[in-house]
Amino acid sequence: MENTQKPVFVMCYCTGECPGFQSLNLWQLVNRVRNEMGVEFAIVHPQLCVEDGERFWKFAGKPGVKYLVGGCDPRMQRKMYKDALDEVGVDFDAQITAIDLRNMQTEEAIAKVKETLAQMSA
Repeated sequence: MENTQKPVFVMCYCTGECPGFQSLNLWQLVNRVRNEMGVEFAIVHPQLCVEDGERFWKFAGKPGVKYLVGGCDPRMQRKMYKDALDEVGVDFDAQITAIDLRNMQTEEAIAKVKETLAQMSA
């Protein structure tokens, strides 16, 4: 993957069993983001905070690429995979925008992603 001006959207779905995501239609969110919001691509990972999540970041994390990560609390996201990102030269603070999408209806989450992407491009 080359450096790009478009951010990558990564959705961590917390195994699909987190009660905080029960009101969120994952596929509607991801398809709206990838088709309507000018991202390089969108991807879903079942649980970024475990071993294969670290392997995902080691595979997909690239210096210079901006990532918008939907999932749980941004502080938890930073704590759980900052080290894996550091190993591949991704600066969490400069390249990752983490947003909490738990306990949102689908349209709320879509609006939050859209608003955050607008802020990232400003």
